Amino acid sequence: MEILENIVWGVIGAGDVCEKKSAPAMNKIQHSKIKTVMRRTASKAKDFAERHHIDHWSDQPDDIFNDSEINAVYIATPPNAHASLAIQAAKAGKAAYVEKPMARTYEECKSMVDVFERVNLPLFVAYYRRALPNFLKIKELVERGKIGEVRLVNIELYQSADPNLVRSAEDNWRVNPEISGGGYFHDLASHQLDYLDFLLGPVQSVAGFSTNQAGLYEADDVVTGSFTFKNGVTGSGSWCFTTGKSSEKDLTTIVGSKGQIEFSYFANSDVYLDSRESGKQKFSFEKPEHIQQPLIQWVVDDLRGKGKCPSTGVTGARTNWVMDQICNSF
Repeated sequence: MEILENIVWGVIGAGDVCEKKSAPAMNKIQHSKIKTVMRRTASKAKDFAERHHIDHWSDQPDDIFNDSEINAVYIATPPNAHASLAIQAAKAGKAAYVEKPMARTYEECKSMVDVFERVNLPLFVAYYRRALPNFLKIKELVERGKIGEVRLVNIELYQSADPNLVRSAEDNWRVNPEISGGGYFHDLASHQLDYLDFLLGPVQSVAGFSTNQAGLYEADDVVTGSFTFKNGVTGSGSWCFTTGKSSEKDLTTIVGSKGQIEFSYFANSDVYLDSRESGKQKFSFEKPEHIQQPLIQWVVDDLRGKGKCPSTGVTGARTNWVMDQICNSF
């Protein structure tokens, strides 16, 4: 991989996720700048570029792939286009940073990883919780043995039929499996499962069940799963996206031999430690203005040879493998 001095971005799919979460950070980080943004609708691409003070816009991805000055591509489209666009970026000699979930299936992820490895270019995935301070605090507490040896982890995520965790849209592609790979499980649980990979290492065995109970859309709306990490820690999760408002819940619990840690992935940034040594403690954090900025900083540092970003195509593919196994076990 060639070490880059400055990262010149082309953004494909400059939609909602780019407004505040990611794209503005690319122009705030040193040695990083967006040159061109692309959307299929030219007027929307032009509007985005003008509002964010970006010099160039286009409605054709080839304008980014064929630009020799652009050396990194941010793919922020829905998941059905991730694999094809990432592979085009690799063939054009450009690094890629891909929105999550990495693709619709593990097989699509593997095809992406294979191409990038073949051309010796880096592939990153936007699992930005790996870089946020509250999630780094959880990792620190676990690694310092504050709850002793980790025994198990449990995820509970229950949301009503109109989840407040997801931006509403007229065309709700998140519950169209042909576009998203599944439903809200693929959109939200991917963050949760990826972070556990970062915290505890790869999962080695999985079983699960998913079903469509409410019939509000094509995708499954209830998912349960059990998994075992390579280090012997066990885990379980239950996800339901058609509960009543009073049943909404976002709680993950890590249980150890000397205590436990509780936190939410989406509701807030507080971390709760209850241990034999320290008693009950609460750690509070503020979210960054641009939630992806810490991870994008790691990506920029990696491309410049100044660090190593831990959210890669290889790790992102592992998360898709776990989701595939949970949803296709029976």
